[in-house]
Formats: sequence, structure tokens, C-alpha cells
Amino acid sequence: MSDITKLTVCETLKALQNKEISSVELTKAYIENMEKGRHYNAYITECADKALKQAEIADKNYQSGNNRLLEGIPLGIKDLFCTKDIRTTAASHILDNFIPPYESTVTQNLLNDGAVFLGKLNLDEFAMGGSNETSYFGPVVNPWSKDTDLVPGGSSGGSAAAVAANMCAAATGTDTGGSIREPAAFCGCTGIKPTYGRCSRYGIIAFASSLDQAGPIAKDVKDCALLLQSMAGFDEKDSTSCDIAVPDFPNLLNGDVKGLVVGVPKEYRPQGLNDEVASYWDKAAEYLKARGAIIKEISLPHTKYALATYYVLAPAEASSNLARYDGIRYGFRAEGKNLDDLYINTRTSGFGKEVQRRIMIGTYVLSAGYYDAYYLKAQKMRRLIHNDFMEAFKQCDIILTPTSPITAFPIGDESMLENPINMYLNDVFTVSVNLAGLPALSLPIGLSENGLPLGMQLIGKPFDEVTVFNVAAKIEEDAKFERK
Repeated sequence: MSDITKLTVCETLKALQNKEISSVELTKAYIENMEKGRHYNAYITECADKALKQAEIADKNYQSGNNRLLEGIPLGIKDLFCTKDIRTTAASHILDNFIPPYESTVTQNLLNDGAVFLGKLNLDEFAMGGSNETSYFGPVVNPWSKDTDLVPGGSSGGSAAAVAANMCAAATGTDTGGSIREPAAFCGCTGIKPTYGRCSRYGIIAFASSLDQAGPIAKDVKDCALLLQSMAGFDEKDSTSCDIAVPDFPNLLNGDVKGLVVGVPKEYRPQGLNDEVASYWDKAAEYLKARGAIIKEISLPHTKYALATYYVLAPAEASSNLARYDGIRYGFRAEGKNLDDLYINTRTSGFGKEVQRRIMIGTYVLSAGYYDAYYLKAQKMRRLIHNDFMEAFKQCDIILTPTSPITAFPIGDESMLENPINMYLNDVFTVSVNLAGLPALSLPIGLSENGLPLGMQLIGKPFDEVTVFNVAAKIEEDAKFERK
């Protein structure tokens, strides 16, 4: 079989079940791609030997007929998921040599379903960033780069780059303000942020606890549906996990969109929106209209406050979550003359600039005298943004928007690095979804004039990932995006 790493997960499972390939053969092919693709810097830790042992077990299960949902499928794991006895760094110096004694619930679910783990994928440090340039281990290079090295998007940039470069069959990601969807858009992949509470957060290193959610990045919609079915589920170890049955997502991908009302928010078409992005947005709406869907303009009036709200609440939660990294209990320690020096030296040396910036912002908005002025107002605005979506869903079944206002930009772009606000503005179409806790998927819709992928976003009602997958599958069929 020619280049088995180009197959989707579903195609690979069929080939494994038919004994056309073995899991060991498949895993070796991905390991070879990992070695050839090291210049992409997608992996922080490679686990080739461990993966081959898992693949051997998978082959035995196929021989005995005891194969599971993802038996023998080689995955990449974002280095924010704790993996037992495998180094987990969050792409930070402060956790450079942390080896967890336990497994995150999401990765345990994948292991229980027979997945093979190739290694831990690079990301923005503690998932804080939109370009994968804040990693202690250096930036990830977008596989779509030509003459200039481009960013893969963040924070799950290593995950999207590894999938795009066929260095894993699919990957896990986390999404706090667009960190699955933006990399998927920049790298020509498909990625879904499920409803908040659909996947357990246990064992995932926290950035902003009320916003973080795990999800898959894969080659197409059906692969994402299959991966999410494995990753999701109620977990008693996570108080934010919802006790709601997980649908058989891949086998429900046969829904008709005829009569479905697709909302198009007028606030997502600001003055100066990139013409190519706007054109593909219109094209996606036309695809659905041709299949009998009803396209309806809707309003999300508080959209203009979403970025400001997010960049108050997320740093506030980060400030609290990252207080545990003090050089005393675990992780990197810098010596000092006294306890205060130890704290200061450890956190100054252990955290990168972007993480320090967000801790400072978060600490400021939570401090006496500013808590009411910033944090409480942001929480009230979050509720209004959530209410906007709930009102909109009285008029429509799903919402269609672009994923990002731009395509992948060069690594080291001064306009982004010198003014962090410019980087934050790239999240304009994604952060409101996290604030409202809704499911949202990004899929590639086409290429820009300079040959780079553009993503389209579908936002669903709470716990209605089935409709999101179904509508996305129809756009995917019509767009006929060619994966490279």
C-alpha cells in the first residue's frame, strides 16, 4: 500500500481490520516521517520504542479479533496532557523534567481504545499564545511553509503541524480561546472544540479552568468524530465534567441539512475583513444553501466586547492556576538567598515572557481596587455574550463564521511580536465560543491567493456536536479541499 500515512484514521482502521497493513508497519512509517520532519519541531518528546510495543499489542488484538475502537492508530499527544511515565512539559522551562505518575482521563480513554502514542507535541508555553512561538523548545514550523517559515497557529500548533505533515494519524489538542481551531485553519486540518464539560480536564495542565477544553485535530470531519467519541465522557475526577451520554458521532454522520437554519452573524463581518476570507465565507453558505439549508443573518451584539472580556478572564484564571509553580513542590527551582528570592528567581527564569505578561495582567485584575472594575465586569459581559448565542439559537440551528481573519504569517513577524494586541486580535472569531462554552469546529475551505489554507468555523448549540459534524461533513464534501 502506497504511503499509508496519508490515509485518514477511518481508512487506516479499515486497512488494519482487513490485514492489508499491520500496526507495527504503520507505526514505523509514522516514526520515519517524524524523523524526516524534525525541522518542523512539532514534537518535544518522541516515544518510538514505547509506540512500537503498543503497536505489537494492537497486532495481537487484531489477530485474536479483540480489536478496539482505535486499535493500533498512532496519535500525537499535545504536551499539556499528563502521560504516566512520559515527560510532560507544557512547553515550559519550569516543567522541563516533569514526569507525571498518573495519566490524564482523555489520554487514558484513548489508550483504553487501543491508540498508540508516538510522542508529546509542541505548543505555546502553558497554551498561552496564538502562533506557537512562545514555547521554551522553540517555534513549530507550519508544513505549508514555502520560502519563509510560517507559524502553525497556537496554542496546539505542534498538533496541527504533525497531522498536516503526516507525523501522526491524528492528535489531541486543547482550546481555551481558539487553540484547536486556529492551528487547524492555518495547517489545513480539521479540529473541534467540544462543548465545555464534554471531555474531562483531569490531568490536563490548566491555563484557564472555565475555558479550557480538550478536543481532536485530524485530517477530516469523520476522523474528528471518531476521536471525540473516544476522548469524551463523564469523569468523577473532574467537577466540571458533565454526566451526559456520548453519542456515536461517526455513525451519525448521515444527517440531511435540508431545512436547517444556518445563522450568519453580521458582527463577524467588520469593516476591513479580508476579501478572501469573506469570499470563502459566502461560498460555504452557498454550499449549504444548495443543499436546502436556509441562510439567515443573525446578531450577536456583544461580540465586540468578547476579546476584551477574554483577555481579562483568561489571565485572571492563569494567574491563579500558575501560582502553584513556586520551585518548592515540583518542577524547576532557581536558588535564592531566602524564600522570596527563591520564588522570584524560579518564576522569572522558569516562565517565558508571554506567560509572565498574562500572570501580571491576571494578578492586576484580581487585585484589591481593580477586581470590581475589571474582573466582575468581565464576568457580567461573559453572561451577556452567552445570552446572545442562546437568543440566536432560537432563530437558527447552527452558526457559520470564518475561523481566523488571516492566514498563517511568518515566524518572527515583528507586527505580531512587538505589539501583543495584534496577536490577540487573531482570536476575534473564536474566543466568544469559549466564553459561552459552546462546541465549534474548524475545517479547511480552500486556499488563499498565496496558496495557504483558510478555515471555516461552525458553532453549535450546547452538546449538539452531532449537528456540527453533519453540517461540516457537507461543506467538506462540496469544498473538496486537497490535503497536502
